[in-house]
Amino acid sequence: QVQLVESGGGLVQAGASLRLSCAASGRTFSSYAMGWFRQVPGKEREFVAAISRSGGVTYYADSVKGRFTVSKSNVENTVYLQMNSLKPEDTAVYYCAAASTYLSGRYYYTVSEYDYWGQGTQVTVSS
Repeated sequence: QVQLVESGGGLVQAGASLRLSCAASGRTFSSYAMGWFRQVPGKEREFVAAISRSGGVTYYADSVKGRFTVSKSNVENTVYLQMNSLKPEDTAVYYCAAASTYLSGRYYYTVSEYDYWGQGTQVTVSS
C-alpha cells in the first residue's frame, strides 16, 4: 500500500508556472506507475500526465502537451508535475495517483487503472 500527499498548488496569473509534488510513502515506489489527473466541479476527473515505473516513458493529455512535464524520482519517492504557461482553463484540483499493476498505452489515461490517490491540491489560474 502507498500513501500519496500532493503539494505545490496555489493561485497564479495566466502565463505563470507552478510545480506540483506528490510524495509517496512506502519502500516500493519504483513499482508504481504514476499519474496526474485534475477535476473541476461538475465534471469528471480527467487525465493530465503519467509516467512509467522507471520514469522512462511519459504520457500527456493534448491540452497540456508542450507546457507540462512529469518526472519521477525513485530515490526521493516523489513525482513532480512542472506546469508552465498556465491558462485559466488549467484551474482545477490536481490529484496524483499510483498504479500497482503494469500499465501500457491507453491504460495510463484511465482513472480506474490507478489504485491509490492523493487528497488533491488546488490550482487556480487567473486571467
